[in-house]
Amino acid sequence: MFGRARWSGPWPGRRSAGAVLLAAVGLLAGAPAATADDLRDEQWANEYFQLDQVWRVTRGEGVTVAVIDSGVDADHPDLTGQVLPGYDPGGKGLNTKPSDPHGTSMASLIAGHGHGAGGGAGVVGLAPGAKILPIYKDDARGYDAVPDGIRWAVDHGAKVINISLGGKDGASRALSQAVAYAAKKDVLIVAAAGNEGEARVMSPADSPGVLAVSAVDRRLDVWAESSFGPQIMLSAPGVGIVAAGSCDEQQYCVGEGTSDATAYVSGAAALVRAKYPDLTAGQVAARLVASALVTPGLRGAHLPDQRYGYGVLRPYEALTQTIPPGPAEGPLARPVAADTAAAPGDTAGRHRAAPVGGASASGGGLSLGLLYLAIPAAIVTAPALLRRLRTRTPEPLAPPREPAAPPRP
Repeated sequence: MFGRARWSGPWPGRRSAGAVLLAAVGLLAGAPAATADDLRDEQWANEYFQLDQVWRVTRGEGVTVAVIDSGVDADHPDLTGQVLPGYDPGGKGLNTKPSDPHGTSMASLIAGHGHGAGGGAGVVGLAPGAKILPIYKDDARGYDAVPDGIRWAVDHGAKVINISLGGKDGASRALSQAVAYAAKKDVLIVAAAGNEGEARVMSPADSPGVLAVSAVDRRLDVWAESSFGPQIMLSAPGVGIVAAGSCDEQQYCVGEGTSDATAYVSGAAALVRAKYPDLTAGQVAARLVASALVTPGLRGAHLPDQRYGYGVLRPYEALTQTIPPGPAEGPLARPVAADTAAAPGDTAGRHRAAPVGGASASGGGLSLGLLYLAIPAAIVTAPALLRRLRTRTPEPLAPPREPAAPPRP
């Protein structure tokens, strides 16, 4: 996993890990419980996205979004009825009974419907009418199974695939061919740029044919730790994001990272696919980038910018603006393995995951593994549960840095 996040929550019957601050809600451990209104009000991205207007157009009905991640809690009250059975290559059932909250959080930002009277409590995502297809990221031996997961998602009805994971060593042959397979079958893959703040986009976001996403804060400034490069196509909210998931034994979390931004773009893609079912995956990407907000700092700049891409995601405009369909591939580059086909179960380039705070040797694949792009702070200190890319021992949370300014043209 990369980056930092502040995850906690003072909901009744739960505990907090050592007074971790729930920054977005402004409550310390032991403070009075947050109300449903508090939680909903802190989902600042919902106001930016103009959800009330978006949902007058579509809620994403009829579209399946695969979430290749740590699994999705199908019993979370904000996701009941949204989660399909999915797939765990290791056969352990982690697709719907996860041991960590990352995938549940991503799913909630895509298709959460809230709960309670009128769905007024909890977390809502961009496309609450869509279905989530949860796919666990590793096989039974702990090897990366993302290429197999992509193929499984394509073969089981997904029209969008969310990958809030990344690795530093580039795509394996199996991954490149899986991306090409998805492109051939008209499935859009959305992936996170990474949280290293480096001029290097992580894999698979750096793969041709994948829509790569960076993160912005409430001011729509690029998050300081968002990785960047020429592959960035869109940016989206990724700082102070409230999401569902059992974080520090709570039901909700607040965090930061390109993971969250990626989930929002996947949700927007589901909306567009619902509204315009005849568009190709590339044409869906074209609507998203053509309608993106060009911030003042980008005006007059050559686009795509290496930090913002074509701008900040605007789902309502993507649904309603007059945008010619354009070529089938849209702005997506042709996958490098488009003319080849990997055999099912191809294990070329597989690797073992790195433990927390350290690297591991690899048998020819990603030496540091595919790692989550947002970290619950309370879990970073539990080495048996999660992995991070940085090779130093995790440190206590530092105050968030000011967002980096976009490069001048």
